[in-house]
Amino acid sequence: MNVFIAGGSGAIGLPLVRTLVAAGHQVTALTRSASKAEMLRARGATPAVADALDAAALRRVVVAAQPTHVIHQLTALPQAGPKSAKELAPTNRLRIEGTRNLIESAAAAGVKRFVVGSFAPLAAATPGSPSQVDEATEAIRSMESQVLDANARHLFEGIILRYGLFYGAENAMTKQLIALARRRMLPTVRGDQGLLPPIHLEDAASATVAALEHGTPGSIYDIVDDHPVSMSEMARTIAETVGAKKPFAIPSWLPKLFAPYMAQVLSLRLPLSNARARAELGWRPMYPTIREGYSEALQHA
Repeated sequence: MNVFIAGGSGAIGLPLVRTLVAAGHQVTALTRSASKAEMLRARGATPAVADALDAAALRRVVVAAQPTHVIHQLTALPQAGPKSAKELAPTNRLRIEGTRNLIESAAAAGVKRFVVGSFAPLAAATPGSPSQVDEATEAIRSMESQVLDANARHLFEGIILRYGLFYGAENAMTKQLIALARRRMLPTVRGDQGLLPPIHLEDAASATVAALEHGTPGSIYDIVDDHPVSMSEMARTIAETVGAKKPFAIPSWLPKLFAPYMAQVLSLRLPLSNARARAELGWRPMYPTIREGYSEALQHA
């Protein structure tokens, strides 16, 4: 395959570059920053520097790459995770306008298959969620509907992957959580009823490659591990993994005060299943639960 990764220097972009290059595929990785071009080149990818919101520039680099497959991983999120609606605005715009530009560019390049990385907790959120969640959800639904519409119009084979919460040895948030747990600064939340689907970055990358090869056009797959968890269960698991003391508990209003967006997301109950991805993609998570995944992350931390 000749694969064009939009968002090739991001959280999942780099694991995808590594996985695809190791499998012998030709990879072009898009980045907005010229300073990241050498890093991508060192990993075996051909860098393409352009802003996805600049339709003409994006079309130029996509057509020049002559890809057979495109992977859409465009985001502009802070490494430590968004804490307010303001920090979500650039990613919301990429998911609406950037998606439109990338679809037009992929169609102009004659791409066979187009795989987009969505976000399961928001894509599956019910209407009427708090406003910050609703705004991001609308952007994700726009992104997904644009890809499915392009598939229906036979511009290319469009596939949606709804990823769970990313974590892994190279993930900035994972490193931060491990460091906090070691200092007993990663608390549980009293009465935590959240239920969220995690996914190790290496498993997300392998599922994405499986979708490039085996996914059914027009399909939506939940790319999650085998066991959804609350944030409090995650905190306890990390503490046990690093050999730290049992986390202390805080009242539920405290996270809402200091990180309202993350508190809203983490309070969602989404017991999603990876059964369809397993059956149709021939994919299995290497780290079926966070217990195995965080043990691996700790070894490389």
